[in-house]
Amino acid sequence: MRISGFTMVKNADKLYYPIKAVIASILPLVDEFIVALGDNDPDDCTLQEIQSLNDAKVKIIHTKWDLKKYPNGTENAHQTDIAREACTGDWLFYLQADEVIHEKYLSVIKAACAENLDDERVEGFLFNYLHFWGDYDHYHLSHGWYPKEIRIIRNHPDIHSWESAQSFRRIPDFDHKNYRQQENTFKLQVKQIDAWIFHYGWVRPPRLMQNKRKSLNKIHNRKATLDDQYASDEEVFDYGPLRYASRFTETHPKVMQDWIARFDWADQLYENGSAPTNRHKFKHERLKYQIVTFLEQNFNGGKTLFSFKNYVLLKD
Repeated sequence: MRISGFTMVKNADKLYYPIKAVIASILPLVDEFIVALGDNDPDDCTLQEIQSLNDAKVKIIHTKWDLKKYPNGTENAHQTDIAREACTGDWLFYLQADEVIHEKYLSVIKAACAENLDDERVEGFLFNYLHFWGDYDHYHLSHGWYPKEIRIIRNHPDIHSWESAQSFRRIPDFDHKNYRQQENTFKLQVKQIDAWIFHYGWVRPPRLMQNKRKSLNKIHNRKATLDDQYASDEEVFDYGPLRYASRFTETHPKVMQDWIARFDWADQLYENGSAPTNRHKFKHERLKYQIVTFLEQNFNGGKTLFSFKNYVLLKD
């Protein structure tokens, strides 16, 4: 059995993505790790960061992004597919540039892949998510944050990255252009793995968090509005009162230790206090979301209510 890791990334250094830790987190598990590396800005050092791993398993494909040809976030899916198609494993393990696996889950993941290798019903594996917020001590259980996602897929030519690369679908006869295609697409049949993705996408110095948000708006061809929960014209992102997030008391992946040691924006965060009157509240601060979250966590076994699921969960 062979397992390939893969990702796509551009300007990870400038936008504060822990790409080195992401790749390193599953290198012990995979036989190769494919990186679709976009045309970074001249002052970005993502290539050097990846090369510093000094591991022969890591293979870099240099690409160019075209947001006109692939608008509305689909360039993310296109770049993901470039990396996926270069993979040679039986199973393909996708991590986005801000997602890290804790070392305690590697044996669990490998065992699941081996046990299901010959079961063609299983097209992928579903992971739980920890969405960190503001710093490394707070994460979201709030309604509106996706609790699970597909991160391992079977190496099948009909399985493609979908929409803006958050997930995957089976798309027969795909034209490799319309990644937001709805017709003739099929949800993957997956099994749940008892493992968590540590998602650090919303842990950045407030100034760089705002830069990342603006970059995402550009990729998705959208303008931030007051209806956008992350909208702001300020140069520094305001995470709001951290008391609305849950406290994290366990350990982070070892590969994140050096990255976490860089944390130096505690003085720009606050645990309590009311939001400034001119700040648009995030979803997790709004009463209706707090009520739904309470119901989910206390009366529905932590399962989300009214949520879209882009998968078909197989029973053992």
